[in-house]
Amino acid sequence: MTDIQPRPPAHAFPDQPRVGVGCIVWKDDRILLIRRGKPPGEGEWSLPGGSQELGETLADTAAREVWEETGVVVRPTGVLTAVDSILRAPDGRIHFHFTIVNVEADWLSGEPVPGDDALEARWATAEEWRSLVAWPALLEVLDLARMRRTQV
Repeated sequence: MTDIQPRPPAHAFPDQPRVGVGCIVWKDDRILLIRRGKPPGEGEWSLPGGSQELGETLADTAAREVWEETGVVVRPTGVLTAVDSILRAPDGRIHFHFTIVNVEADWLSGEPVPGDDALEARWATAEEWRSLVAWPALLEVLDLARMRRTQV
């Protein structure tokens, strides 16, 4: 019998940061959230998003990832901010390192259905996202997006 070791998740133990794109999709006063199905952050509520591919713009990445994870069609409207997500393994090595560019987008069509890397997908009001999202940096991003949207 062979002892088979599980492979680390894609992008684990990188030799450089990766560019990730999170998409803040607005439909009226609600945003689109997904519950992540894979590490990092497996099981946590987050924005739809993922790694930028070679030759792909930030807007293209945002629209593609939202479609793959939720089936929702969006129109990206601009970059809001960027945050770093650096997670260390117990031995101190960098397990994951993403620089996440947060793109805002308007909903065009479709209702959220979890797909690809998402366990769940849903629209959430500010009150709901504050009780669902655990990562403090993402809560700050969402509050910034809401503040910017209400000033327009």
